[in-house]
Amino acid sequence: MSEPSALMIQSLEKGLAVLESFRGHASLSLQEMARENGITIGSAQRVAYTLEKTGYLSKDPRSKRYSMTVKAVGLGYSYLYRQPLFQHAHAVLHQVNQECGEIVNLAVPEGDNMVFVMRVAPARHIPEYMPVGTQIPCVASASGRALWALLPPDELDLKLRSITCVKHTPRTTTDLATLRALIDEARRDQYAYADEEFYAGDLNVAAVIHGDNGDPLGALNISVPKPRWSLERARAELGPLAIRAARAISKRN
Repeated sequence: MSEPSALMIQSLEKGLAVLESFRGHASLSLQEMARENGITIGSAQRVAYTLEKTGYLSKDPRSKRYSMTVKAVGLGYSYLYRQPLFQHAHAVLHQVNQECGEIVNLAVPEGDNMVFVMRVAPARHIPEYMPVGTQIPCVASASGRALWALLPPDELDLKLRSITCVKHTPRTTTDLATLRALIDEARRDQYAYADEEFYAGDLNVAAVIHGDNGDPLGALNISVPKPRWSLERARAELGPLAIRAARAISKRN
């Protein structure tokens, strides 16, 4: 393990880690902050106090629990607003939505998860609540599988051996050999699919968006409800559409 750099500001690192720990919680006590981040209660108290005074956390006077404030949303504003990828993708997502009448998403990778950063949904359909920043494991999403299909075989094998597969729905694929076969299929077809793997009743297909240098930047994902769509119909109609739309976005980057 490499030695920590003298440039590292450990207090800032702790503060950012505490903010990230709210991803899975509506609120946290000091004890929970300490446990989640492996720090002392005293350290959690100083971090929470600082974040409260700077406006990123609020403290309930009765329960003494802390929650994130709307100010924290601003931390990601510049990333979402200034990225050329998102600016170019916006019009294409709307075009795809108009063409197929279904939910269209844009997701980018972070570690072994896909982070959904843009969504266009039809007015006639109330989708699963999935705000910007929602993370879904790569292996349980068409977007993640499409990206992992571009990995060299050795790197893909390492990824699959290192992950912990969670059963999100009865249809979630947890067998590594089956996952590998699905990803190999995505490599061949140039798009991936996931059939009720993370949300029950949700079927989605996705294709990779590339940058100027050919590196994968993210994926365009089309999400449709079952039983209105069968897997066969989604693959036949939406797979080619996802590929076409992802290429259109890629050409603009």
